[in-house]
Amino acid sequence: MLNPVPSCVCTQVVAVCPSHITAVEGIMPMLQNIIAMVNLNCHLDLKTITLHCFTTVIMCICDLKTTAFIFASGKMVVTGAKSEDNLRLALRKYARIIQKLGFDAKFSEFKIQNIVGSCNVKFSICLEGIPYSHRQFGSYKPEVVLLIFVLGKIVLTGAKVWKEIYTAFNTIYTVLCEFCKP
Repeated sequence: MLNPVPSCVCTQVVAVCPSHITAVEGIMPMLQNIIAMVNLNCHLDLKTITLHCFTTVIMCICDLKTTAFIFASGKMVVTGAKSEDNLRLALRKYARIIQKLGFDAKFSEFKIQNIVGSCNVKFSICLEGIPYSHRQFGSYKPEVVLLIFVLGKIVLTGAKVWKEIYTAFNTIYTVLCEFCKP
């Protein structure tokens, strides 16, 4: 007989930024999402999982506000975590749920795929001038990508570690200040 799956209880999760990283002009990007992949090292019968526990093979843990996409190969992608600690906790909880369903799931090949952060510089930006004056920021780089909006909101994505988000923001902030709309 299969063990029951624990029910979820929704609670609020607060993101904590690393203490060794300082804000530029009092502005710090806030972590919005971390996406990771892990191998559970066993073949999964998704039909068994869906019939005994879930209506789809997409699982959610409410208290950590995360979603897991689970594949028959044993691979699992988790999204929605607001910190690395919460991500690791969520991954362990998902693996435990799979284990309680009778699968020999074990963690391996943990890898953060993407980190997303955002912030608001609290001033409008003249976007048209940036490509002309700073061509080096307008080319393809395989690292962090920034979406800069005219009202001062910025989304930073593509990082593998949280420090890359801060480095990218610190690099672009002085450029944005040059193009502050009066």
